[in-house]
Amino acid sequence: MSLTTNASAPQQQGAPARQVWWVRAVSAVPMPLLYGLASLLAWLAYRVFPYRPRVVLENLRIAFPELDERSLRARMCDFYSSHADVLVEIIKAATIEPEALLHRVEVRGLELVQARLALGRPVLLLAGHQCNWEWMLLALSLRLAAPLDAAYKPLVDPWAEREMKILRTRFGARLVPAPQLLVDILRQRNLPRVIALVADQEPVASESKHWTRFLNRDSAFYLGAEEIARKTGYPALFVRMQRVARGRYLVDFTPLAEAREALAPGEFTDRYARMVEAQIRESPPDWPWSHKRWRLRKPLYGS
Repeated sequence: MSLTTNASAPQQQGAPARQVWWVRAVSAVPMPLLYGLASLLAWLAYRVFPYRPRVVLENLRIAFPELDERSLRARMCDFYSSHADVLVEIIKAATIEPEALLHRVEVRGLELVQARLALGRPVLLLAGHQCNWEWMLLALSLRLAAPLDAAYKPLVDPWAEREMKILRTRFGARLVPAPQLLVDILRQRNLPRVIALVADQEPVASESKHWTRFLNRDSAFYLGAEEIARKTGYPALFVRMQRVARGRYLVDFTPLAEAREALAPGEFTDRYARMVEAQIRESPPDWPWSHKRWRLRKPLYGS
């Protein structure tokens, strides 16, 4: 298979940064052994040192009220297994070769992206925190025949921030801190490229939010992606990631909004929320149920 790295790869100025030695050492371990480690971690997180069990079970119970306690516990166990796998896969991403990554992450429907890029303007890609979104970013970096800019939330820990930046930009993606994204987009408004966002987090610190029903709860969503689409008129696609086997994923695209499509306030975000929810219900273990997603409460008056 012929591979071409993303055209947005940063210009090399001196030696590129590298992960610390132990990250590279663990990453060099063969995948079967890493998955053995993942199985152990999942067992420990579920049976020995339970990781946020009340949060996980309560979130599942509300999202799937039709399930009995035994079924909920089974999905809880599957969640720990899924996310332990993702943890070792992220470590593997530090050294995985492009051919090996694309063997594990199949990307379909690229013609939907390419047709919109051919019009000479950027394209927005929106995804949810489903499956291994880090591998998804790396696979898109390799497969998209255009620069890829990815919005991200800087990590508090300086070491983790540095290591994740190295990992996420391995194959040419450019990271843009989320608060700076709109300004960055407007500065490069005429450069055809792909702008990627993962926007299903809770907007705790943002005054601008949209309320909608999501997994049987009133849920707040960031309005940033909708505001970008409205101000720029860029087309938007939803990126869905599906686990087809252990360590094997499928990525495909669905139109979310066309260029300059006239939408009522909140409709763009509602569409996105429905698409995220649909993929969660299709494969519940692959979404981060341990996250305290619903800390905000919908106000009684206004939104």
